Amino acid sequence: MAERETLKLPELPRQPRMTSQEYAYARLRHSLMIGAIAPGRAITIRGLVEALEVSPTPVREALRRLSSEHAVTVLENRRIMVPEMNGRRFEELVALRCTLECHAAERALPYISEPLIDDLSRIDARIDEALNVPDHETSVLLNQRFHTGIYSAHPEQIVMPMVESLWLQLGPFQRIAANYVGDYYRVDRHQEILKALRNRDPIALTMAVEADIRDGVGRLGREAMRRILGSEPSHDAA
Repeated sequence: MAERETLKLPELPRQPRMTSQEYAYARLRHSLMIGAIAPGRAITIRGLVEALEVSPTPVREALRRLSSEHAVTVLENRRIMVPEMNGRRFEELVALRCTLECHAAERALPYISEPLIDDLSRIDARIDEALNVPDHETSVLLNQRFHTGIYSAHPEQIVMPMVESLWLQLGPFQRIAANYVGDYYRVDRHQEILKALRNRDPIALTMAVEADIRDGVGRLGREAMRRILGSEPSHDAA
C-alpha cells in the first residue's frame, strides 16, 4: 500500500474544552468503530497527524489507548495496523458479544421504562431508514445507541466498556460484512427485542439479543470471510 496515500477520517465535532488528546482518541476511535479504516490497513503516526491536524503527542496517546483496547496493533517498525480478521478471532468476538450483551440486557430489564422503549422504537425506525439509503455510518451509530440505551438502563452496570471494546474490534470488519445485510439479515430482531421489553420477558429478550448478534454480525461476517477474504471460520458458533 502506498505510504503517501492520504488517510481520510470521518469528521467528528470537537466539543468545547476537549483537549487535543481527547479529540485524537475520540475521532480515531469513531473511525475504527464505523469501519473507516479497513482491517490490515497500515498507517503511520505522521499520516494520523496530518489527518487529525494535531501534533504527534496526542496521536501517540490515542494509539496507546486503542492498542490497550485491542483495536490497533503497534508494529516493531513503529507503524500501526488495524488487525486482520480471521475465523477463530471472529468467532471469539461474536461469542463474547452474545455472552456480555445477553447478560447486560437481562440485568437492565427491571429498569426499562415505557418511555425508553418508545425511544428505542424510534431509533429502530431510523436504523431502517439508514439501511435503506444505505448509510452505513448512521446505521452503525444508531444501532449502538439502540443497544446502549438498553444496557445502560441498569444504574449499576459496569459492562459497557467491555461491550464497546468488542464493538471497536469488530467495527473495521463489519464495514465489509455490511455489504450482505440485505441477503442475510431479513428478520428485524430489534422488533423482537422491543416486544420482549414490553412484555417484560427476560427469556425472550436474551434470545432476541443473541439472535440479533448472530444474524447481524455472525452470519454476515462469515459470508464476508467466505466471499471476500477467502477464508472460513474455524467453527460456526450459531
